[in-house]
Amino acid sequence: MASWNSVQLEVLYNVLGWVAFVAWSISFYPQLILNFRRKSVVGLNFDFVLMNLTKHSSYLIYNASLFFSSTVQRQYREKFGLNEMIPVAANDVAFSMHAVLLTAFTLFQIAIYDRGNQKVSKACVGIVSVAWLAAAVCVFVAIHGHSWFWLVSCFNTIQVVMTVIKYIPQAILNFRRKSTIGFSIGNILLDFFGGVTNYGQMVVQSVDQNSWVNFYGNIGKTMISLVSIVFDILFMVQHYVLYRPKKTDDPSDPNVVSKAPLLETSDHPPHSDSV
Repeated sequence: MASWNSVQLEVLYNVLGWVAFVAWSISFYPQLILNFRRKSVVGLNFDFVLMNLTKHSSYLIYNASLFFSSTVQRQYREKFGLNEMIPVAANDVAFSMHAVLLTAFTLFQIAIYDRGNQKVSKACVGIVSVAWLAAAVCVFVAIHGHSWFWLVSCFNTIQVVMTVIKYIPQAILNFRRKSTIGFSIGNILLDFFGGVTNYGQMVVQSVDQNSWVNFYGNIGKTMISLVSIVFDILFMVQHYVLYRPKKTDDPSDPNVVSKAPLLETSDHPPHSDSV
């Protein structure tokens, strides 16, 4: 069984992990609070939220299985080496559980607050349906061969795919509206900080073990950090550079975001009368 070579690095690993947990967990609340204050979810892309729920649910299945199941852990070590440390920490499981609950609550807000003319796209419904159908097929295949680590890796792959594509609808919505009003930048700043510390945690483990297996052995954790960082930088550029709030807006006024224009009468460009 693998063990830590340095007590200092083990402490740093745990500190970085729980800092990432706190940052990522808190990152859900600015959007929830903003929705509550405005009694509106206009400006928040619903595809982003639905795919986020699929992503976090898949990631929870992967993290909890690899952290708690001795069978999955044994199959992991059979594949990557008997002396390799399990790349999932307690903070990963805690974050996934919290993320599923908070994302589900965001969907509840979407159901009860003003949505304008926004709705979940057919493309998003199709993507999510295909993801869960693929998961169901993987379950049947895994049961036949008792390939439990392979099965949880399938869920990890689903969450990687969702991580890559979930930000795109929100980025496009911001671009079309030329505004980030209604989409909390606090969420993005915390998400960015969580991504950096989460990636740092993996680096610390690799340095201590003199092995980089945990990066490709848990590709989901690697991708969730890198993809989040890249898109968070894009959102920060959109918010602070490309679509900056008007100078006349008072950021301390909680009503400013409610009074500012959000969307035109349609999310889509007006149709031309000419053929």
